[in-house]
This record gives sequence, structure tokens and C-alpha cells, in this order.
Amino acid sequence: MRRRRQARARSDSVLILRVADTKSRVSDSAGFAIARESCSCCRRILLFLVICSIGRSFPQTNPMSDDQVPTTAGAQEPEATGGKPANEKHAKEKKSARGSFVGVPVPVSSPALGSGVVLMGGYIFSFTRKDTISPPSVLGAAGLITDNGSRGLAAGTELYFNKDRYHVITGYARALLNYDFYGTGTSAGNAGRKFGLKQNVDAFLGEVTRRLFWHIFIGPRLLHGTTTLAPQHFGERLPQLPPLNVNFDLRSLGLNVERNTTTNRFYPVGGTSGKFTADFFDQGLGSTFTFQTYRATFNVYQTLAKNQVLAYNAYICATGGAAPFFGKCIFGTNNELRGYTAARYIDRDMFAGQIEYRVSLPWRLGAAAFAGLGQVAPSFTAFTFDNLLPSIGGGPRFQLSTKYHVNLRADFAQGKNGHTFSMGLGEAF
Repeated sequence: MRRRRQARARSDSVLILRVADTKSRVSDSAGFAIARESCSCCRRILLFLVICSIGRSFPQTNPMSDDQVPTTAGAQEPEATGGKPANEKHAKEKKSARGSFVGVPVPVSSPALGSGVVLMGGYIFSFTRKDTISPPSVLGAAGLITDNGSRGLAAGTELYFNKDRYHVITGYARALLNYDFYGTGTSAGNAGRKFGLKQNVDAFLGEVTRRLFWHIFIGPRLLHGTTTLAPQHFGERLPQLPPLNVNFDLRSLGLNVERNTTTNRFYPVGGTSGKFTADFFDQGLGSTFTFQTYRATFNVYQTLAKNQVLAYNAYICATGGAAPFFGKCIFGTNNELRGYTAARYIDRDMFAGQIEYRVSLPWRLGAAAFAGLGQVAPSFTAFTFDNLLPSIGGGPRFQLSTKYHVNLRADFAQGKNGHTFSMGLGEAF
């Protein structure tokens, strides 16, 4: 039994490596998402995702109906050895299996934030021993450090309970980010003139969702935070930016809708996943800015043959009201799309679509090839063929866990203006 417990603990330590909530992930330019999404969608903040995604790292079947009786793998009676009663050893094993502490460093490389490491640790546990349907819950913390001077800390929880009917997420993130701002609009991104920015982010996110029907989770969300912008070089100024060295308050109420029918959240081979969020920032809530953000993601996974998967991804972003640049749609964040430095293309509306071929090879190796198209514009009616932003690339994979197929990913991508290299854990979508 000791071997089984040790093996389970080793598996748990690998599972914490999952950094992508259904596309929450440390990825090409996901680090900059801390600066922008801390204002419009804190759950997409890199450090906060590191915390909140840990619980999703466990293999999980489709949500079960209330009348289904779960079967717990490996629930065999321990043998009575060493002269101790079987029930006594069984009680000790149950107690030790309640949860486990895990920690791991994760290498990251981002065109926007540079290369570095995320150090994370957490306690993974079952909310109640009697609930064998809900995924494991998580208490965690993480820190980010990169070679361009970006730093960040975060702590949070992700709780699943009542037979997976309820999901509760809370998180706090604090970060100092260094990145380049190119301006707003496609023409500014094409020009390539950049302005070095430092952004301090201090944000709290709370979210509660309930499973209603057809595996759909719906619930409210709120964001409370502050942010400050400053030039990387003293004395510089750019007219397109809001006032520098001024604290901006960010307060929003919103809605989250999710559905996921995949059977393996870190390497889906079939099924679909979708997510829609709407966040409403208003001065009546204490926010400096009044604006709205809407984001929708939909993924489809198809098995072509043994060890071969074809994945499709579609993403839409829309912004209303008087949004600051970091509250608008930013091309290149959350792997939408690879091949672009985050913040080079920013505007009120955005769409992106991509397809990726994935193959598993011997000796824990793998590979992927991908291509996509996207665009930003001041409105959906302003999208044009001439302003499309193409992306193509690929890269190797290495399985850190053969049991759960958790991959270390390296992607080389070519975009309209140049190429990028990024590393992360889990697939891009």
C-alpha cells in the first residue's frame, strides 16, 4: 500500500503542471495577459491561472448525472499484513489520501515578457470524502520571474463540491510587468513603433458557477483591482496612453458560461469545450473606466487515427464603452494566435481561428503543426481581407506524464511581421 500511496503522490506532483484551463496556460505571450486581463478578465491572468488551473489537471470524465453511481478506481481493500487489522490500515490510507502537497517549477518563454520560470505549489484535496464525483479542489500559490524584469505573485482557490454541481473560484494576483505598447489599430501594429511600459497589477477575482443542464455551468463573477502604468524610460510619453503614474480602479460584475465534454482536459482526443464571459466595468461600481468586454471560445477535438488528433479553435472578442487599451482585444494572448508578440495588435473587436495536428511518437515524444488566421478592427463590420493576420508553425512535445499525457510544449511560429518562440505546459487549446 505504501508503494501505491507513493505512486499516487508522484502522479499528483505531475498533475500540478497543467497550466491551461481549458485553455488556461503558460504560453506564447500569455504573460502579458496579466496586464490586460487583470482589468477585464482576471481569470486569464497568467499567475492566477497557474493557481486556478491546478485542480483541472486531474483526469476527469464528463459530468455525471445525479443518479449515476461513480466507480472509484483502485478502491480495493488493503491486505491485512504486519499483524494490523485491515480496517485500521484502511482508515489510515483513507486519511492519507484526503489530499497531497505538490510543487514544481515551470519554464516559460514569451515574446512579450521574455524567458523565465513560474514556481508553484498547492494542496490538492477532495472537498468531502463522500463526494467521489467532484474533481479535486485546490489551494495554491505561485510566483513568476522573467529576464525582462517582470515579477508576479498569486494565491487562490478552486473548489468543486456537491457532486460537481458547484465550482467556486477565488484568487488574488499582484504583478509588475514590462512590455512594449505599439498603439491601437492594425496600422499601428504594422508600423512596429513601440513604447516601453511598466504596469503594476493588483487584482482579486471571485466566481461561482452551478451546473444546470447539458453539462453547462453558469454563474456570476466579479473583479476588484487597481493598476498603474509608467514608462520604462523616464520622461517618455505617448498621446494614445491614459495618464501615466496614476492609479486606475477596476471594478466589474459579470457572467461566466462553460461547457466541456472532453474526457481528458490536458490532452483532449474527442469532444468539445466552450466558454463565454461577459464583464461589465462601471463607475457606479467604483471603476475608473466604464466599458464592457465579451469573449467566446469554442474548441473541437477529433481523433484521426491511433495517436493522431486534429484540434480546431475559434475565438471572438468584443469591447464596448470607453475601454482603455488594456481592456480591449489583444492579439497574441492565450495563444490567439502564435507568431505574434502580445500587444502589437490591439483594437475593440477581434476574431481568430486555428487548426492543429497533433501526433504522439515513441519514447514520450510528440509533435504538432498548426495554422490560423485572425484580425483586429474597431468594429466587426470593419474586418477586411487585406488586414488578415496569418500564423503557421509547429514544434516538438515531451510527455512529462505518460499516464495523463501532460506535455511540455515548444512552439516555433511565423506571423506577418516575424517569428516567435514559446514554451508552456499542456496544449495551446
